[in-house]
Parts: sequence; structure tokens; C-alpha cells
Amino acid sequence: MRVDGAQTNSPSPELLNIAYVTLRRVTLRLIPFLFILYIVAWLDRVNVGFAALQMNSDLGFSSAAFGLGSGMFFLGYCLFEVPSNLVLHRVGARRWIARIMMSWGAISVAMMFVRTTTSFYILRFLLGAAEAGFFPGVVYYLSHWYPEGQRARAIAAFMTAVPVSGLIGGPLSGALLSLNGAFGIAGWQWLFLVEGLPAVLLGVIVLVYLTDRPETAHWLSSAEKDWLVTELGG
Repeated sequence: MRVDGAQTNSPSPELLNIAYVTLRRVTLRLIPFLFILYIVAWLDRVNVGFAALQMNSDLGFSSAAFGLGSGMFFLGYCLFEVPSNLVLHRVGARRWIARIMMSWGAISVAMMFVRTTTSFYILRFLLGAAEAGFFPGVVYYLSHWYPEGQRARAIAAFMTAVPVSGLIGGPLSGALLSLNGAFGIAGWQWLFLVEGLPAVLLGVIVLVYLTDRPETAHWLSSAEKDWLVTELGG
């Protein structure tokens, strides 16, 4: 039985209800949380552009040096994307997504200690390497929870975090930059600190909150697990 219209026989009302309730529970459990994770990921990826408003003058970085450092993120991301996905498949999406978040959060916080172009280049490269595999890892994870007919909608809902992060990122970054000098910390340092720490915390929560597969989901009933496992297997 499928709930996307591609069915050859009419399912019973009871089975339709199980399908509806199961997908609704999965969506309410996973999508809002993954949505938040992607917002944090996007903020930590682009916050260097806001930090540059103060950081470049404070550290004496030229436009060329800043541009090169910003681009180092994508070098690290590209080089480690495939290896990261291979490890994810081996150790499981939940544990690897948690590792990705904790490591990139720690590196993002470390950006507040940048003093030279060399340290800037290294940390931006490491940030890209740490974040590599996050997006495909989440897509892979969702494939364990949504039948093919509903998967595209779930991924689309997850990806709406990108425009939302743009809506949030500007005002938040501006507010953090306005803390310039508070407790002897520059505004751009506040930016990296405050926007990096949530990734570390959320990485820990991932280990507790997410479930690897439907078979072990304590928040689904036995009938819901059976239906979802059957649909995914088909």
C-alpha cells in the first residue's frame, strides 16, 4: 500500500489512518529539529561575511586575503565531501551528523582567536572539512524515514531553512557586532562565539534525540513501525 496515489488496491480505512498518523509523527519529530540544524549550519558558513565588517580592519586583512580565506571553506568542503559520506554510511547518520556539528561548532568558535592570515586560512579550511557531509548526510537520514513518494516533500521542507537563515542571520549578526568591546571582546569575536556554540550543543542533542531507524523508534507504536518498515522495504 502507498499513500501517494500509486496503489493497485484500496487500503482499508484503518491502514490509511496508520499511514497518515505515522508520517505525521515522523515529520513533527524530525523536520523541525533538522530545520534548526540547517539554519545553524548556514549561519556558521556565512557569518564570516558579517564579521569582515570589523575583523578586516582590526586584524589588517586585505580584501584579497579575506577573499582567499573565505574561499578556503569550499576547498575543505569539496575535498572531504565524499570521504565524509563514506564514513557516514559506515558509522550511521545519527552519530556522524553529531560529530559534524560538534566539530564545526568548535572550529567556528575558534575563529574568534584568529590573529593572522595563516590561522584564518587554516580555520576556514578546517571548517569546510568539518561541515562536509552534513547536507547529504541529512538527506540520507531522511531516506530511512520517508517512503519514496513523500521523501521529496520532506527534503524540501528541510531546505527552506536556507532562506529563513538569511532572514535571521542579518539582524542577529548585526546585533552581535554591536557588542563590540563588551567584556573586552570585539564584536566579530562575539559573532563567532555566539553563533558557533549552538552547533556544539545541538550536536550533543542529536545523539539523544534522533533515532537511527524506524525499527528502534520508541516514539512510534508497533503498528506504525511495521507499516513504515514495510513501505521503506518496498
